[in-house]
Amino acid sequence: MKVDSALREAELTRAESFAKSLDKPMGILGLLFLFVVLGQLVATQEALVSALTILGWVFWLVFVAEFLLRAYVARFQLKFWKRNWWQVIFLLVPFLRFFRSLQALRLFRLSRVGRLGAIVSASVRGTRSAGRLMTSRIAWLVAVTAVVALGSSQLLYATGAYDSYSDALFEAALTTVTGSGITSTEGFPRVLHITLATYSVAVFATLAGTLGAFFLRGTDSESEPRIGAR
Repeated sequence: MKVDSALREAELTRAESFAKSLDKPMGILGLLFLFVVLGQLVATQEALVSALTILGWVFWLVFVAEFLLRAYVARFQLKFWKRNWWQVIFLLVPFLRFFRSLQALRLFRLSRVGRLGAIVSASVRGTRSAGRLMTSRIAWLVAVTAVVALGSSQLLYATGAYDSYSDALFEAALTTVTGSGITSTEGFPRVLHITLATYSVAVFATLAGTLGAFFLRGTDSESEPRIGAR
């Protein structure tokens, strides 16, 4: 029994090691995917929209294939699914856009849910991609903040809170950085405003802590006596 448990744990570890080896290429794809979703949202030419839609699904199939490959390396163990259940949700939500036959239902528009789900999924994947690619905490924080602002602007525009994407991007970015900026008084923008304001406080607290620790280390290193100094 102990041997089987050790073997399963080794397979899970191997799956995680395999995932880490794909961090950089999948991270780059994750960031590119966020811009592909944005292109689908703002593009007006039918040919361009179709091309971006196809490209988006190609990217998504790559993400699904990568996830299934990691599951295969882990031998589809229950522990693997428990660790990664949230990824399954974000991989499945965009497929709701295929259920166009249910668009007529007023209370449950799966197509719209799928569209918004794709934006949220792309944003989450974008933040994970930033974490994979950035080694510096400050660089990671800047990259994640940019992704949050970009994803929030797409949500504001997709829900119809703003007629112009440039206005949605400006106010989402301003709110993400300063905590104040969204002028729409509708329900969803207000909820998003509170969320982004909370995020901005957390960002500045983290940034202040990181800079404080950096300067503190510099002060400590200068105060240490040098070897051979009299």
